[in-house]
Amino acid sequence: MGLKSKLCAQIEVKAKNDVFHDAFRHKPHHVSTMCPVHVQGCDRLEGEFGTVGSKICWKYTHDGKKKFSKQIIEAIDEEKKIITFKEFEGDIVNEYENWKLSLHVDEEGEKDLVSWTMEYERPNENVPELTNLLQFLIDMTKSIDDHHANKPN
Repeated sequence: MGLKSKLCAQIEVKAKNDVFHDAFRHKPHHVSTMCPVHVQGCDRLEGEFGTVGSKICWKYTHDGKKKFSKQIIEAIDEEKKIITFKEFEGDIVNEYENWKLSLHVDEEGEKDLVSWTMEYERPNENVPELTNLLQFLIDMTKSIDDHHANKPN
């Protein structure tokens, strides 16, 4: 059994939080147009976008390297605006076990917030925490937010 880890980030965004929920639930294939430096594509492998059990494949650039992540949408809570993805094949699970990512969009007073939570297991203490991947998610969120904030009304 590996060493369990959980990393979280919460980012205040200018765009309404529905933008993020809708993009990652129903239009993940559009994310690459919002932040092309980070994400180069998202393909549907099985099922329909935005449904539990569907499988997708992200193509992205992290730490200057082209990578991929095949994920299953494990859970969707429409009321709380939470989507949980679990990688079943890709660059992350080649080194880490049981990797899951949850996206939660929420309001706190006047603020719109995007929260990312990663849960995973490291095989041993020599394998680093995924803080650089968390930073990638933060940077990606800011790029998507900038994309929507700069759109003319």
